[in-house]
Amino acid sequence: MFTGIIEELGVVKTINKAEKAIVMEIEAKEIVKDVGLGDSISVNGVCLTVTKYNDKSFLVDVMPETVNATSLEQLKVGSKVNLERAMAANGRFGGHFVSGHVDAIGTIIKKEPLANAVYYTIKVPKEYAPYFMLKGSVAIDGTSLTIFGVDEQTITISLIPHTTSHTVLGDKNEGDIVNIECDMLAKYVANILAKGEKDSAINKQFLKENGFL
Repeated sequence: MFTGIIEELGVVKTINKAEKAIVMEIEAKEIVKDVGLGDSISVNGVCLTVTKYNDKSFLVDVMPETVNATSLEQLKVGSKVNLERAMAANGRFGGHFVSGHVDAIGTIIKKEPLANAVYYTIKVPKEYAPYFMLKGSVAIDGTSLTIFGVDEQTITISLIPHTTSHTVLGDKNEGDIVNIECDMLAKYVANILAKGEKDSAINKQFLKENGFL
């Protein structure tokens, strides 16, 4: 489990591709201070397992399913990546519940500076539209962000200067793709409702009476 608060920008040191799988070595400073074999690290929003490490870098395996469903295949030696360690039970919760399981790939169709912020409009697959809501949460390349605009085909998010300079999103432009993870709570609610209101104590009437709708 992650929070979407990026701890560090890592740099891809090596990439080895075999068929549709990838083995990556990522340089980092903070992340490797207390890393352990088998630990989960979010890399651009994708939960990956540490298979080897030293005091300057760590290795991860990317299986074919993850390659197909995320933007990791586009990484090159020298690419920067967002890094976050799994959330500690005694740590602060600054973002939102992020699993590191990417739902879809989005495309930046507009990037617009406004005062001290940068607004990004991102085209998303239509089938995921129900999971986005105004002022709701979304993870973009693993970064916890608030949705400021939404329709059936796009969402709009805003980056403050800190996020622009401390995540990979600041370097992304129109036409670039991003990993999208929808809000976990929204997905659970949608899944419960899809399975049939008659068989569940949680239905639209329950949600309405308790202020969720």
